[in-house]
Amino acid sequence: MDYQAILDEIYEEIQPELKRGKVADYIPALAEVAQEQFAMTVTLEDGTVYSVGDAKKKFSIQSISKVFTFTLALDIYSTELYKRVGVEPSGNPFNSLVQLEYENGIPRNPFINAGAIAITDSLVSHYKDHYKTLEVIMNFVRELSGNPSLSFDPEVANSEMEYGDRNLSLAHLMKSFGNFENDVTNTVMTYFKHCSITMNTEELSRAFLFLAFAGKDPISGREFITCPKTKRINAVMLTCGHYDASGEFAFHVGLPAKSGVGGGIAAVVPGKMSIAVWSPALNRYGNSHAGTLALEKFTTKTGVSIF
Repeated sequence: MDYQAILDEIYEEIQPELKRGKVADYIPALAEVAQEQFAMTVTLEDGTVYSVGDAKKKFSIQSISKVFTFTLALDIYSTELYKRVGVEPSGNPFNSLVQLEYENGIPRNPFINAGAIAITDSLVSHYKDHYKTLEVIMNFVRELSGNPSLSFDPEVANSEMEYGDRNLSLAHLMKSFGNFENDVTNTVMTYFKHCSITMNTEELSRAFLFLAFAGKDPISGREFITCPKTKRINAVMLTCGHYDASGEFAFHVGLPAKSGVGGGIAAVVPGKMSIAVWSPALNRYGNSHAGTLALEKFTTKTGVSIF
């Protein structure tokens, strides 16, 4: 199959859509990003890469980082993790306090903000130190992406902290229910830092390849997580990876994927490939408008889907 020709075709077809949606303006550092940008990368089992658009342009991965922290925590705690964080779709906005309140401080899943903050807290408990935790997360993503110099954007992290009252509230609420073990401010700041990792679509697609191959990177041969746990991660991505539009995304695209308000989406086709797309303008659910359409076009044109 000529993946490059398909990407080129999608790139042309998607151009009118780049004017639609709006960038995440509630985080000042993200509000400045130019809207009409687009990139898409496909990485195959043998390391072959096909890209289109601004595939070398770095962007803030935001909530996509929750997949990396969930992977690390699941590897450490296994099923014990589910005592602190569930695996059900929320059906509510990703930063809902109400749901957390009536569910006694146990977040619905690892991909809503409360869940990802609880996951970060579990990693801090394991590594005993906020700086060590961030270092482990960063080194994990660096190894997955093949870029040892990968970093986070402190300006974005500080911007999120400055406007992070709701996320701090989520952490305090979990603490009041006994589901938070470490210092709230430092843990939430660690969370913002890993959300502020900057990557391009080529790095992001490479970083997700292990999830397409049962937890093992087919290029380096390293197993990062077991096959059964990979199955769980992909299942939660399919059902919860796009907040309260996860069902719609599964319906139209049909792949396990995770979005971020920086405009990125990373998706996997089990046994075949990983895909990353970036376009910063978001739809009303906080997912990339053009990115979602591009992935739908890709699965339609190639016939690849888990269904």
